[in-house]
Amino acid sequence: MTQGSDNPFDPPALVGEDLSFEATRSTPEVYCDWNKGHIRMAGESYPENPYEMFDSIISWVEHYLQHANRPLVVELELNYLNTSSVRAMIEILDLLQDAHDHGKSAAVRWIYDPRNPRSSEMAEEFMEDYSFAFLIGMTAS
Repeated sequence: MTQGSDNPFDPPALVGEDLSFEATRSTPEVYCDWNKGHIRMAGESYPENPYEMFDSIISWVEHYLQHANRPLVVELELNYLNTSSVRAMIEILDLLQDAHDHGKSAAVRWIYDPRNPRSSEMAEEFMEDYSFAFLIGMTAS
């Protein structure tokens, strides 16, 4: 979070910084680790304005892909996304596809709860549109 801002979803001020948000009732937990090249999102996403959160994540991904010379792995354990959150997720996945198309290593690991078949179906729908590594697996129950 940027100092002095009232928006808990403001992106970090500098390239090379981590980004994190705690989960709320309507937003997932998010942790973007610059040094590890890893993003983790877990929970549900149905905020009134998903771009308040996703704009920060999209900006972080753009900066990472422009400035880091390491792979980026996005780990998703999302139980539910509303339509606006799906659109924002597509923007992130499109950035990964563009990076992959230009020779950068990008991958998604989508982890779903077997008690929630909709989550695995959503992952499969996303996977159909991308050619980078996209792995889908179950959580250990």
